[in-house]
Amino acid sequence: MSSWEVQRSFDELGRPLRDITFCVVDLETTGGSAEGGSMITEIGAVKVRGGEVLGEFQTLVNPRTDIPAFIAVLTGITNGMVSDAPPIESALPAFLEFAAGSVLVAHNAPFDVGFLRYFADQQGRAWPAFEVLDTAKLARRVITRDDAPNCKLSSLAKAFNSPTTPNHRALEDARATVDVLHGLMERLGGVGVHTLEELQTFSSRVTTAQRRKRHLAEGLPHAPGVYLFRDDRARVLYVGTSRDLRSRVRSYFTASETRSRMGEMVGIATVVDGIECATALEAEVRELRLIAEHKPRYNRRSRFPERVHFVKLTREPWPRLSLVRRVLDDDADYLGPFSSKKTAEKCLAALHDTFPIRQCSDRISRKPGAGRSPCVLAEMGRCLSPCDGSVDETTYAAVVRQLRDTLLRDPDEVVDAINARMATLADDERFEEAGHHRDRLAAFVRAAARTQRLSALTRCPEVVATRRNDAGRWEVHVVRFGRLAAAGVIPSGADAVDYVASLRLSAETVRTGPGPVPAATAEETEKVLRWLESPGIRLVDVDGEWTCPVAGATRHLAVHDAVNQSRLSLVPFSERRELTTVHQPTR
Repeated sequence: MSSWEVQRSFDELGRPLRDITFCVVDLETTGGSAEGGSMITEIGAVKVRGGEVLGEFQTLVNPRTDIPAFIAVLTGITNGMVSDAPPIESALPAFLEFAAGSVLVAHNAPFDVGFLRYFADQQGRAWPAFEVLDTAKLARRVITRDDAPNCKLSSLAKAFNSPTTPNHRALEDARATVDVLHGLMERLGGVGVHTLEELQTFSSRVTTAQRRKRHLAEGLPHAPGVYLFRDDRARVLYVGTSRDLRSRVRSYFTASETRSRMGEMVGIATVVDGIECATALEAEVRELRLIAEHKPRYNRRSRFPERVHFVKLTREPWPRLSLVRRVLDDDADYLGPFSSKKTAEKCLAALHDTFPIRQCSDRISRKPGAGRSPCVLAEMGRCLSPCDGSVDETTYAAVVRQLRDTLLRDPDEVVDAINARMATLADDERFEEAGHHRDRLAAFVRAAARTQRLSALTRCPEVVATRRNDAGRWEVHVVRFGRLAAAGVIPSGADAVDYVASLRLSAETVRTGPGPVPAATAEETEKVLRWLESPGIRLVDVDGEWTCPVAGATRHLAVHDAVNQSRLSLVPFSERRELTTVHQPTR
């Protein structure tokens, strides 16, 4: 055997993990998008090989811009701390020199590596040919819910008994990620993963039983639509959607489908039904409706659209805010829906922090009797206390009008009040308390923006729009009160006006109702909105007035979304994986 053949055989075995130098890196930033203007404020890294720490790297970075209060609360890094720090033009070359020759590792690597590559490109630096390993992605394939509640870095660090607690400071988080990396490698060592190549491809394993069922996809068309996996009793196990039904369903039986829970589902399935749809949007909407109807056990989302909450501003002599499960035809104002009661409560708290209206549920007459004692909230100055006659009807009504305007049109009063409170708390280094207010504000802004956008569309009896698809043909959708009522593609050579008229005549009859999303689920209307707001849309006809307030909550979303992205070290469990021992052959 030649030396070349010996070397090739050795290479095919892969590079032993014990011989690999890993550079585990973590960044702190001013937001979630480098392309959107966010800057790096800190770089931390740890270089390890064979379980031994070879070196550490840490530097603050001057972002040349103010650090938002939200970020200061999250990381504890203030403008004063970075004022004398080196700029990214100096910090990045130093880090690249430290990391040279290593395999880069990060928890949610696309975020950290994406920032580093962006600024390397901005400086005209060639990006080194780093191999990258994502501990979050790997953990999704390895860790079960019995090990940790989620794949957040803090949860994994605790599960692997790391002596370092992640705290959104770069070096500390990098040290914790090292412990997570070593914990994952130790766990996988028990199932025969000993090389970098095996570690990188571990999630691509597919059972032989899955591959045997490829024939279930053979009868499906290469067209957009919805597919339903069924068991031997015709019960729906899973509902999905694709622009190419046949190709997508085939992927469940090949290496491109790696979710272990889906492998379990495929093992049970005996039939796959396909429903061809005229457009991708129609397929997405049908998927939502079928999931809500069948509630398949292997679908994680959208199974219970009825389980929602709303924040309600009541219509009574002394209005109040209330958390409710249903929208009534009672002329009240509603904010929502919220899929989580906890989020709805945060939004409610943000409003109560700003507007001192009553929080009790008592029925109070228009002229309450004297002699009642004020409640604790009134004594704290957080309630105008109409129950004991402390406020007159005109003054209370003025506050309610401000609150209603905040819900429906302009959220600035809540945004300004809570931002000021957060800034004060941050100055006093009461970051945890400020964080609670940050979460409340984010919950309110998202809810207000969502409600304003959904309400704008659901007020319209009909919207007809069209867009040219990738094949050059015109897709047409008829939307009534926020619900998709018809979808089609104008045939080649057909008269467009006649086709649209015919589609409108055959469209579903939709009746409006009370509340912000009366004719469809919020998730469906949001999908329709995203399509209507996509590039290339042409409005054929709008019955009604489709507008959103210029000073509405949507303009505040960018900062909250950026903050959320920056703090998202949470990666939800993709699926559960049961590990089995791989028996190595004896020599």
